[in-house]
Amino acid sequence: MSYLVLARKYRPRSFSEMVGQEHVVQALANALTQQRLHHAYLFTGTRGVGKTTVSRVLAKSLNCTGPDGQGGITAQPCGACPACRDIDAGRFVDYTELDAASNRGVDEVQALLEQAVYKPVQGRFKVFMIDEVHMLTNTAFNAMLKTLEEPPEYLKFVLATTDPQKVPVTVLSRCLQFNLRPMAPETVLEHLTRVLAAENVAAEAGALRLLSRAARGSMRDALSLTDQAIAFGAGRLEEAAVRQMLGSADRGHVLRLIDALARGDGLTVIETSEALRLHGLSAAATLEEMSAVLQRMAVNQATGGMHADPADPDGAEIARLATILPPDETQLLYSICLHGRAELGLAPDEYAGLTMVLLRLLAFKPGANLGAAQEKKTLALAEAAPRAVATASPVPESMPASRSAPISIPAPQPVARMAAPQAPMPARSIAPVGSAASAPLAMNPVDNAPALKPAESSAASATASSASLRPGQRLPVVDAVRPAASLASRPISATPQSSSEPMPLPVRTAPEARLDTPAPGAAGTPLVPTEEGNFWHGLVRQLIAAEAVTALVRELALQSQLVARDANGSSQHWLLRVERESLNSGSSRERLQTALQAAGHAVTLTVEIGRVSDSPAKRNAAAAAERQQAAEQLIHENPFVQAMMRDFGAKIVPGSIKAVDA
Repeated sequence: MSYLVLARKYRPRSFSEMVGQEHVVQALANALTQQRLHHAYLFTGTRGVGKTTVSRVLAKSLNCTGPDGQGGITAQPCGACPACRDIDAGRFVDYTELDAASNRGVDEVQALLEQAVYKPVQGRFKVFMIDEVHMLTNTAFNAMLKTLEEPPEYLKFVLATTDPQKVPVTVLSRCLQFNLRPMAPETVLEHLTRVLAAENVAAEAGALRLLSRAARGSMRDALSLTDQAIAFGAGRLEEAAVRQMLGSADRGHVLRLIDALARGDGLTVIETSEALRLHGLSAAATLEEMSAVLQRMAVNQATGGMHADPADPDGAEIARLATILPPDETQLLYSICLHGRAELGLAPDEYAGLTMVLLRLLAFKPGANLGAAQEKKTLALAEAAPRAVATASPVPESMPASRSAPISIPAPQPVARMAAPQAPMPARSIAPVGSAASAPLAMNPVDNAPALKPAESSAASATASSASLRPGQRLPVVDAVRPAASLASRPISATPQSSSEPMPLPVRTAPEARLDTPAPGAAGTPLVPTEEGNFWHGLVRQLIAAEAVTALVRELALQSQLVARDANGSSQHWLLRVERESLNSGSSRERLQTALQAAGHAVTLTVEIGRVSDSPAKRNAAAAAERQQAAEQLIHENPFVQAMMRDFGAKIVPGSIKAVDA
């Protein structure tokens, strides 16, 4: 007699023999006992969980006549009557199984349905079992819909599929659907123990545990792997032999890897990876085993060890690793292992991918190389900061404060020339005419606008407010670390090259923002209306309405603040301030200056980087917020809206009220 594989030999022949599907067995048994029988059943689930088996047991329950031939519908088929024996042998004429994977056309379905008009020959019911029903074509589904909805009283449909998402909803609505779940490794382990005891095969607990996990919820796969393991081990199931057959990593290697990762021992990690390569173990299986161990460690960390399996010989070591590896690192390692399995196919070879995943686990260990990273970051910031340039000698103490000493600033050059320098300028020290010492100043490398150092800004501002300018007078220049944010605190003068007499310049300067406002570039800088802001907002609105500025030039005008305007005869010099460096480009400044000249303002623009407290964009945003608030208040105060909210519990959806322009 030929050998019968374990998966067929130990196929359940009654509901009492089925394992792992108690929810389905209970529902069907109660329905059979109470004679509440549906005409169509749909069983779904992954491979090897019992879909075909439960359909055959159901067919036997419907047609069982008992050992004496006087039985009826029962939840416990006898297995001895002709109907039960013929269904088990696959020769019962009233039980038809159709494989929809190979018979998926409308002709096969119509041939099956033609048998529905004839009453059962031997049994009590005709049972049509269609396996992998999702493989049928749409035409085949449509052909069976009417019969499936209203079959003869002696006909029962049993459908089985591994992919219920592909079954039309018109078919699903005509069936009672039962989802057969994947079986837990513990359930598979118990069943394998009973089967091997019946077969008189010696087996180690570790080998059965490996087989139950490798089955991935399928009892048929577990029995098939057991058959293979018995042949591989010459009639015995030993853990080492089963691990070699499955290609899975030894739990000892996995525990050693996790311990080395917890200690940050890279040498042990590499040596263990090479040992896995020499033993020919699967890299994917290694990462899978690591994921399983890390999952158990996370459970131990969350429950304090109360959920440990006492029968697991590695439970003590897993509990120890759970105490030395922080929970956040456990979660990180688990996530990297899961993603690393998907990347193995992209690596040059499997073991190279495994090594890189292990090194990634080591590299992303929280706190690793933290000091080196901070040192590198500090060096990068130091290199990015502008270099400080040596200043000139300070003013002697014997020399009085130069409140009456005139200060001159050269006339601004064209914008294109001012925007050209991008590197810090070398130090220059030039003494004013007739002075005994020189005073250091700073030049902004962004827009070439002169700026006093912070310590001297207040004194220079007071000096410039009461002094007249002498032509040709120059002040030394040094590179400033910060943008020329203090330019607004002193007047900006334009001295024509042809002027020979000092001339007081009328200057209108916007007040500086308060010191407690956010730093330059901060998103939360509040709006502080100024007189210059009123003028600039109206002018920008005119330019936008006339479409004189577009794209980046329009953004430069909207996002900038007019800090100061000075005039000398027919020439004007305006200072704008923006928060974003990307807006301060030479082409944008030139185009904005051209648009202003076309609008009747012959000006020379200078743009600096700093905090902006009054810009057209901020004013527009504030106006829009006021309109939105007014619109929301108008809706909330509407009598009809209040009545709907009071009488019917209506609510205003947040964000649904939008203010519209008049």
